[in-house]
Amino acid sequence: MIQASKLPVMEHFYTLQGEGSHSGRAAYFIRLAGCDVGCVWCDVKESWDISPNQYLTIDHIVAAVGQTPTDFVVITGGEPTMHNLTELTSALHAKGYEIAIETAGVHPLKGQIDWYCFSPKKFKAPIAEAYTLAQELKVVIAHPSDFEWAEQHAAKVSASCKLYLQTEWEKQERFLPLIIDYIKRNKNWKISLQTHKYMQIP
Repeated sequence: MIQASKLPVMEHFYTLQGEGSHSGRAAYFIRLAGCDVGCVWCDVKESWDISPNQYLTIDHIVAAVGQTPTDFVVITGGEPTMHNLTELTSALHAKGYEIAIETAGVHPLKGQIDWYCFSPKKFKAPIAEAYTLAQELKVVIAHPSDFEWAEQHAAKVSASCKLYLQTEWEKQERFLPLIIDYIKRNKNWKISLQTHKYMQIP
């Protein structure tokens, strides 16, 4: 866990949020390096390991965000809760930015977040805190059994938490029709599409 005023950043860029509750919204993404979850279907496996040359100061990160007209910052990974985000989130909030996090919920959150997107994975169990903090539950469907698994997690989040099902990108031809049919029968869920991939943007 990083305690200093530097964090390992794999990449950072200004784009559109492609999925979930804030889909279509302009956002500055900060993708932190390091992940101990290890999803076999992860499409950013290069984010799993941390190299010494990836460390950026908090000031550098916030200055980069400030070069864009964004008002919304998404902290993702990797697994961002591996790191202490207190300094980063404090600095971003001081500049007036709204902050979201995308996490598998496997570590306690250190920092102040405005929007907590919880995406549990079978490869490492989430902690209880994640269910309490979750404002958005996003479950990736890659196997027929994942629908029941999604319901198990939905039963643990608050009644106000938004529920999303999202097909694993490489299996969307098989599972997208199943998700559509499932949501038509279970209207508490909504569909999340990785629209950034359709648009071919980062």
